[in-house]
Amino acid sequence: MINYLLNKIFYALLTLFGVITVIFFLFNVLPGDPAQMMLGQNEDSNQVAIVKKKYGFDKPVTTQYLYYLNDLSPLSFHSKNKDDYTFLRANKYSATQLFSIGNTTTVLKLPYLRESFTKQGKKVSQVIAETLPNTFVLAVSAITIALLIGLILGVISALKKDTWIDRLIQVVSTLGMSVPSFFSAILFAWLFGFVLHKYTNLEMTGSLYELDDFGEKVNIKWKNLILPALVLGIRPLAVVIQLMRNSLLEVFNQDYIRTARAKGLSEFQIIKSHAIKNALNPVVTAISGWFASMLAGAVFVEYIFGWNGLGKEIVNALNTLDLPVIMGSVLVIATLFVIINIFVDLIYTWLDPKVTLD
Repeated sequence: MINYLLNKIFYALLTLFGVITVIFFLFNVLPGDPAQMMLGQNEDSNQVAIVKKKYGFDKPVTTQYLYYLNDLSPLSFHSKNKDDYTFLRANKYSATQLFSIGNTTTVLKLPYLRESFTKQGKKVSQVIAETLPNTFVLAVSAITIALLIGLILGVISALKKDTWIDRLIQVVSTLGMSVPSFFSAILFAWLFGFVLHKYTNLEMTGSLYELDDFGEKVNIKWKNLILPALVLGIRPLAVVIQLMRNSLLEVFNQDYIRTARAKGLSEFQIIKSHAIKNALNPVVTAISGWFASMLAGAVFVEYIFGWNGLGKEIVNALNTLDLPVIMGSVLVIATLFVIINIFVDLIYTWLDPKVTLD
């Protein structure tokens, strides 16, 4: 187990290094001056030069890349020269100084994702910390809906194979996979938030936390979670239904199921104790991918419903060319993908003892 985890962590770090390299050079070949983006078009050349020096934009791209790696690395090197970009600022890092060699200090710190171009020097880590929990709540709610309903309907569909109930569930499942999320979001917002508003009491837009009418107190609006969670859960729900049905039908043909039936176990006991657990592997694989994608930001759903999550923040950052926020968000998303994939491999060993971690 330990060797497996160390091996996974090593390849995860290589993957993240590749992601960092790609996003840095991808966004640094875009036309436009980052310093000018930060200051706006009305600032003079002296202020632009000051910002370039402060953030290292006046250096060659390769040097800026090394600066970026240094900012992200937990173990980083910093100059004692106050005019150098790598000078350690107390307000930038929460760092522990390890040792110094000449003019260079080695420190241990949290990764620094830099500052937003458009939010008056606000740290990217703060921007992500404010929006990612909302996306997490939305993703967990959507996945919970997809799992609870999808597993039940998948089991029913498998037990009622080739009946009208099975066909109806298959039609609904196919429709759920075919309809784009942005169309479902618009349809649900219009139908349940506008047309049927007096019956549902749901709003077309709204986030988890909202100010009261006086702008003084922040209230939690759980009802605003219902529509975006339903919309976001439609496609994974359809996938869970199909995978559970097909996997369960395959499990029903296994020898140990026939043996259990021969021993006189009831169908309910067979399904609960033997069939479902062994049929869950493909479902876990699919759900892990969907969950990681949702944490990456359900862009269309969050934007249409006005949900203040990471997806909506990324759209806003793209519209304003806030490169540090975009780059930091992509890096956090990649890290979440890696962590979730490792976690899913560990779940496999619990679902199926025959699976070994090599």
